[in-house]
Amino acid sequence: MTVHQRLMWKKEELALSIDYPVNGIKKNGHVVLICHGLIGSRIGVDRLFVKSASELVKNGYTVYRFDYAGCGESTGEYGRFGLCDLIAQTKTLIDYACRQEETDKIILLGHSLGGAVTLLQANRDDRVKKLIQWAAVGSPYKDLANIVGNSEVESLKDYETVDFYGYPLSEYFFQSMKEYHPLKECASFKGDVLILHGNGDSDIPHDYLFEYKHKYEQRTVGSVEAFIVEQGEHTFSSSAHYKELIGKTVNWLNKQML
Repeated sequence: MTVHQRLMWKKEELALSIDYPVNGIKKNGHVVLICHGLIGSRIGVDRLFVKSASELVKNGYTVYRFDYAGCGESTGEYGRFGLCDLIAQTKTLIDYACRQEETDKIILLGHSLGGAVTLLQANRDDRVKKLIQWAAVGSPYKDLANIVGNSEVESLKDYETVDFYGYPLSEYFFQSMKEYHPLKECASFKGDVLILHGNGDSDIPHDYLFEYKHKYEQRTVGSVEAFIVEQGEHTFSSSAHYKELIGKTVNWLNKQML
């Protein structure tokens, strides 16, 4: 069963979909909250997050999917917000999910830029017990500038915004990315982590998987597992790549809940 709601963050309305287990049996009170990437949505490219939520609820997890402000069906202008705002919106969703589900056990699942946001929020929120990072950004400013175009980002010295698939991205949007270094924050997270990345990813280098894994392994608490999806591209759109992605994710979660 899926319930659609609107949630206020400052003056913006965030579109939210909550997917509940069909049989009503929840697994250990854990809630999975999905964070999409750059100009994404709670649906996901080729319905990535819709399909993933369907598999997760079959395994007893309640799933919260939402659109960041200015994306999908949420209000606002995405490009005028910064990375700090994405972190703040994620906290708003966690606050709401914890009240609704009467739990303090949150699993954050983030894709691409959302994969970095999950870690940044987790280190500021003890309710986040586990992280799942899919094709996660490792250097927010560098990675997004490469995707949008370094020359276009450089042009922000002369222009107010740069157009990216119809989204006007401001200089503030990019400058805010420079303030955060997720790879340097790995050591602070005390929970368990799963990392997946396709080595056919042309948007975000899959070498980040090894960098993240190495950083997490330096901790004295918390486990980390990492898997390469062979030939998997950034959105894991092929049936085989998606099946491997969600299969490893569900297996890891179920093993964590034993």
